[in-house]
Amino acid sequence: MPQAYEDAGVSVEAGYEVVQRIKQHVERTNRPGVVGGIGGFGGLFDLASLGYKEPVLISGTDGVGTKLVIAKLMDKHNTIGVDCVAMCVNDIAAQGAQPLFFLDYIACGKNEPAVLEQVVAGVADGCVQAEAALIGGETAEMPGMYDADEYDLAGFAVGVAERSQIVDGSDITAGDVLIALPSTGVHSNGFSLVRKALFEQAGYTVDTELEALDGAKLGDVLLTPTKIYVKALKPLFAAGAVKGVAHITGGGFIENIPRMIPDGLAVRIELGTWPVPPIFKVIEQAGQIDHMEMFNIFNMGAGMVVAVPADRADEVLALLEANGEQGYRIGEVVAKTDDDVEFTE
Repeated sequence: MPQAYEDAGVSVEAGYEVVQRIKQHVERTNRPGVVGGIGGFGGLFDLASLGYKEPVLISGTDGVGTKLVIAKLMDKHNTIGVDCVAMCVNDIAAQGAQPLFFLDYIACGKNEPAVLEQVVAGVADGCVQAEAALIGGETAEMPGMYDADEYDLAGFAVGVAERSQIVDGSDITAGDVLIALPSTGVHSNGFSLVRKALFEQAGYTVDTELEALDGAKLGDVLLTPTKIYVKALKPLFAAGAVKGVAHITGGGFIENIPRMIPDGLAVRIELGTWPVPPIFKVIEQAGQIDHMEMFNIFNMGAGMVVAVPADRADEVLALLEANGEQGYRIGEVVAKTDDDVEFTE
């Protein structure tokens, strides 16, 4: 045993234990294209085996922000990995990519194998949902940088699309219809404000049970994993029915929807056309936040917004329903006048 490193606060033996614990979770994510297993200096993936003619790799990286604080307060670590995968794969799926593989990075103050196994189990769950392989990662024990009970989590995803099928919004035109795919709640953005509003201003705790949330513990509602939209979007892409996709993350509607809209165009959103999970009303009231400002911060129940031709909107809604998904017609693309995003009642 390397005693000097142990004396510095880094447990090599705990690192070995983590690797052994997570192997079973990594194996669940195996998919065509994976070469070898974990343990090497790099993860291997055979792109040629998938039969793409003009493959374009699409990558993304992200973390889960201060949602980790909620996981720590709840001492519940088996879902936060799903969030990490979701934040990465939803971004690349928004450009038409099929996720191929994922890598995670965990930095911690003290290596607690049982806790880190929960985290990686969640990452594996997310990879299974995204049909991506977990082909590698890194766990860094960093005493002095993090407290003993703290950790941070980030990830990196790579996907592929045929060059001709990349979704970039360039052919969106006025009159196209916007369809929202519902979120599972707050997802993984805005948690600094969430914590300030709920815990500092309203005085709630993660164990608070609110009638507005059907008596569920506030912490459990906040830890609801971010929805992964890969399988929901796949049949829409296959049908060639999608012109653009916006992943509604930090910045809400105001920042994210314009990212898929060409210059000279805007969107008109009709409020009340999709269900807004009650957690958002709880946050709004607790933090005394202006209602319309909420749309500039949170997803407000719409985790993905797709732009489709007006004459194919019903087809898209039917495809979603056939795949066990929901969709809501929430607005349309219009010629730009003043704002990029207009709201109507």
